[in-house]
Amino acid sequence: MSSRSAHVRAPVVRPLVVALATLLPAVAMAQESAAQQAATLDTVSVTAARKSENIQDVPVSISTVSGEKLDALSSGGTDVRFLSGRVPSLNIESSFGRAFPRFYIRGYGNTDFRMNTSQPVSLVYDDIVQENPILKGFPLFDLQQVEVLRGPQGSLFGRNTPAGVVKFDSVRPSQEFEGYAKLGYGSDNMVNLEGAVGGALSERWSARASMLYQRRDDWVENTGSGPNDGLEGYDESAARVQFLYEGDNFQALFGAHARHLNGTARVFRGNLFKPGSNDFVDGFDEDRIAIDGQNHSELDSQGANARLVWDLGDYRLHSITGYETVETFSVGDIDGTAGPYFTADVPFASETADGIPDHSQFTQEFRVESQYAGPLNWQAGVFYFSEDYDVDSVSYDSTNGSAADGFQRINQTNDAWAVFGGLNYQASDKLELRAGVRYTVDEKDLVVKEYWNTGFAPCVLSAKCDLAGLLAAQQAAFARGDAVDPFLSAATKDKKFNWDASATWAINDNVNVYGRVATGFRGSSIQAASAFNEKTVADPETVLSFELGMKADFWDNRARVNASVFHYQVKDQQLTAVGGATGNANILLNADKSVGKGFEIDLQAWLTDSLLVTFGSGYNHTEIKDPTLAVAPCAACVVTNPVDANGKVLINGNALPQAPKWTHNLTARWATPLGDAGELYVFTDWAYRSAVNVFLYESREFTARSLTEGGLRVGYSWNNGDYDVAVYGRNILNQIRATGAIDFNNRTGFINEPRLLGVEFKTRF
Repeated sequence: MSSRSAHVRAPVVRPLVVALATLLPAVAMAQESAAQQAATLDTVSVTAARKSENIQDVPVSISTVSGEKLDALSSGGTDVRFLSGRVPSLNIESSFGRAFPRFYIRGYGNTDFRMNTSQPVSLVYDDIVQENPILKGFPLFDLQQVEVLRGPQGSLFGRNTPAGVVKFDSVRPSQEFEGYAKLGYGSDNMVNLEGAVGGALSERWSARASMLYQRRDDWVENTGSGPNDGLEGYDESAARVQFLYEGDNFQALFGAHARHLNGTARVFRGNLFKPGSNDFVDGFDEDRIAIDGQNHSELDSQGANARLVWDLGDYRLHSITGYETVETFSVGDIDGTAGPYFTADVPFASETADGIPDHSQFTQEFRVESQYAGPLNWQAGVFYFSEDYDVDSVSYDSTNGSAADGFQRINQTNDAWAVFGGLNYQASDKLELRAGVRYTVDEKDLVVKEYWNTGFAPCVLSAKCDLAGLLAAQQAAFARGDAVDPFLSAATKDKKFNWDASATWAINDNVNVYGRVATGFRGSSIQAASAFNEKTVADPETVLSFELGMKADFWDNRARVNASVFHYQVKDQQLTAVGGATGNANILLNADKSVGKGFEIDLQAWLTDSLLVTFGSGYNHTEIKDPTLAVAPCAACVVTNPVDANGKVLINGNALPQAPKWTHNLTARWATPLGDAGELYVFTDWAYRSAVNVFLYESREFTARSLTEGGLRVGYSWNNGDYDVAVYGRNILNQIRATGAIDFNNRTGFINEPRLLGVEFKTRF
């Protein structure tokens, strides 16, 4: 058995409980010691309300990640998934590896793996929404801050934000010449190179250029007959350039960015779990796999934006223009095995690919905000979104040299526009009221452009079985100008009014309490017909959320605690049923409703002038409420839900998939002076998520066990922080867990990253 065995069960909750138990007396000691009152917490500015504000004044549950913490978490060449669990109630997973992250906030997300899917968590990078799920994986480098906004953000950020927003803001250019360079080297010849340089071009113009390069050798050996001898390696590069013009009453920030990824796709591991258990099979070794199919991933994306601001005295006008495009192709051996096929352990071969050969996204927002000196201020704007792209799906025959045996190309367009506004009213010295509204019109059109299938896949389309024939008839109808068969196309048009209202009461200068009610929605989703699936249109989902919170600075700004409790209800939630015994189909569903409730807490404290500790925790209880909703179960696992007369599983009362009940995170940084203007420091970070249900139904095999990942960094910084060298480890407990699965009746799953050790040097100038 591998030394990295998943059967070594390290303590999970106990280290966090012990840390909390030791935290309170230490805080009390810090309060009593007059000699230790120098170190204080910095003010954190956020743009959750589309303008810069102190995080303590914003009536929204928000967490931020920046500075040294962001540097430490991103060590080791990791992608955006390193943020998972690093703030309360945030989970991120992927069945595509680095290319296609799926975000969940408060247990609310979307497990759908299709490339034309949408997510209820919106990702906004430099004020531009990244709608397509492939765009959401753009690397994180040279960032000023990460903001995670929990709960619906439907008025100011728009559609597809019912669960929340993850917001990335790059470091902006300045007139001062500055920059940094960072080089890391680690396990499996991992290289992480990052840098930026910027400064004045003239009295009015400044610029900043940033770059990232990451690579890692294959660390998984393929002992099967497939074309890949090794897997899990990657080679990725990204760059960004920005130009800032600062006039007397006008400011313009122009940006452009690009990304290239060449590596292996997600590695699926067939027969990963013991029958009737979520334990890995005896002999499991994360360093080895046996597959006979292809595995490869390529991705190229580019984008540009222009953010213009006019200062008009009592008013400020914003124009935000963005363009994004991406091209990608990813192929993998989805069954995770190497024949012989059609046995109990290997029921069939499944080798598939998904790609986007053509894509464009354009967004435009105009927003005006008041700058009155009085108690009432407002903002209002219009927003336009347009996306047009093709999606390719290919199947291959692993038993015949990976020859293609099926192909489908769809085209989807999505056009949306919205008008929105918000009010802030300082009713008294202690009471502030806020409200926001947004009206959105969202249209989608999908059409099958090409289809053929000669493979083994059974047709489940009943009378509509001959897709190729239907497509030919459709093309002829197009040529004649006749109506097309609606089975091969679909169109939706959703209109929705969203609102939110909040009140903040200042108990004193350091403590605020707030209440917030908010709504949000996600537009209809369309799934094209294929060999496995009927065409499906899922209705839009809507959410109503209630939240109460408290934000406090205390002990002379040496400690800060932000906490919230919440309850939300989603009507017509869009769900994805994957696999099962009835043909391994991917089916869109609407649940009558689902509910979530829980709390979050963020705590930061300087325990001494040398020791800074942060702790975050989130509790999320989610539940599907639909007594008649049933899905097909797997045939090779032990299902624990009741079964109806048709052999389907009733999922009423189940938790939402990929919704951990508990998330905890803990960091601690200790430093001591060493040498002239230098310091020795130790930084450690920990993240825990409880067990998650992988699919809509519950089974013993597909309940992913709890996961604890820790990092440790020991370094020396000198010349007032201009130079830094450190050794580090990621996932230092080397705890290996399943993070997801594929329901192909052979208990296929995929795992988290193993331990990585490295060294890093950084210089600032």
